[in-house]
Amino acid sequence: MSEKKMNSSRRHALKSLMLAIAKGLIEAEVVEIAAAKKAYLAEQCPSPKTSGNVQELQELCKKLNQACERADEERYDIESKVKKSDKEIEDLKIKVVGLVGKFKKPALKKVRMSADAMLKALLGSKHTVNLDLRANLKQVKKEKKEEEVVEAGDWRKNVEDKADRKKMFES
Repeated sequence: MSEKKMNSSRRHALKSLMLAIAKGLIEAEVVEIAAAKKAYLAEQCPSPKTSGNVQELQELCKKLNQACERADEERYDIESKVKKSDKEIEDLKIKVVGLVGKFKKPALKKVRMSADAMLKALLGSKHTVNLDLRANLKQVKKEKKEEEVVEAGDWRKNVEDKADRKKMFES
């Protein structure tokens, strides 16, 4: 029910004990991994038999060359698969980004509600002022603007003035 707190020396002793056990386990794991690696290499890559005549050594070199070529082919195939998968992933990411932007906004319904009802819905019981919005609008009277009437003068006079200007430029 009531747990006593552990004093700092006891806590420190337990922590150091746990670290010592973990260190031992990690060292054992490293040794085990090294042994497994040696066993795998001994099984997969036996030491070459270099004693023998020239023909046996040439055949051995040909086998090793073929093994290297097979490994290169497999590596190339795997690389092409990885590149293809990466390209597909990029295309799908682009499609996802494109789909996010194409979200249709729903059509909103028109709600017939007076300003008083809207304020009462938003503010709750705090709303006590009645708003008659039309009463607050200014009354604007349209005034007729009087335009200046340009008197139509004698057109012959305008023609004569223009003719005088033409003569001025010619001389």
